[in-house]
Amino acid sequence: MRIGIDLGGSKIEAILLHPQGEILRRERLPTPQGDYAATLQTIATLVARMETHPAVKQPGLPVGVGIPGAISLHNGRVKNANSVCLIGKDLTADLQQHLDRPVRLANDADCFTLSEATDGAAAQLPIVFGVILGTGVGGGIAVQGTLLQGVNAICGEWGHNPLPWPTPQELPGHPCYCGQSGCIETFLSGPGLCRHHLDLCGEEKKPDAIVQAAAAGDAHAETSLRLYESRLARALASVINLLDPFAIVLGGGLANIARWYQTVPTLWQAHVFSDRVTTRLLPAKHGDSSGVRGAAWLWPSPSQQGGMSHATARE
Repeated sequence: MRIGIDLGGSKIEAILLHPQGEILRRERLPTPQGDYAATLQTIATLVARMETHPAVKQPGLPVGVGIPGAISLHNGRVKNANSVCLIGKDLTADLQQHLDRPVRLANDADCFTLSEATDGAAAQLPIVFGVILGTGVGGGIAVQGTLLQGVNAICGEWGHNPLPWPTPQELPGHPCYCGQSGCIETFLSGPGLCRHHLDLCGEEKKPDAIVQAAAAGDAHAETSLRLYESRLARALASVINLLDPFAIVLGGGLANIARWYQTVPTLWQAHVFSDRVTTRLLPAKHGDSSGVRGAAWLWPSPSQQGGMSHATARE
């Protein structure tokens, strides 16, 4: 058995995961806002509660943690985190001290990807690209069931590339918090969809309301969704040209919009350098649970030990 932790901006979720993939226990606690020491203690509390399950014969189970950022391969500290109290902290070492055991950490989008490539929508497929479409736009890459990790620890960060094949109306694009303009994230995030709908017709609507309005025949909402589909197709086509994945799995709030899975694959063909595109676009099998499940799967089973490590940890 193993424990997974999803360290989010508003909540911290923990699960106890059976080796066959069954969640034996789940609990959430609020994230202590801006308080690093309290965050460590909350994680320790959740781990202790997971280990009170009757199936746990002794404490000390392996723990994997998904974080809203990345671990620098230069100094082992957190970088690129939207939970700013984590930035610059040696979270791996601090958690290992609090929990008195080795801990593995990975980006939350990487954990999502690992979950869906392990026992989710893309289970057993050789190359999988996982996508988070939510408040931001993230991604991860799994090859032969293990996470791909590069020299800069930024594999899958497609959201901070420019939108491919932009129209004149899409240039130069909105500023992104990363310092660039016209990033994919500024177009495909939830706030990006809302902003572009506002620019189009002057209406402030949330994504769900835009989808509902389009289904009811609202022409402006339908135009907004078609623009989003075009942009998503172009952005994913550039990924297909680079990685040639067997499947792309969507997670996050915007992944629940069913029409993407029919429309986007018909649109990306025009931009993919192949006579035929058989890459599948799939919704996440485990939904909102995928991230925390992937955190638990950072610790492979004994049969997987011969492969590439899922995440870097100082053990």
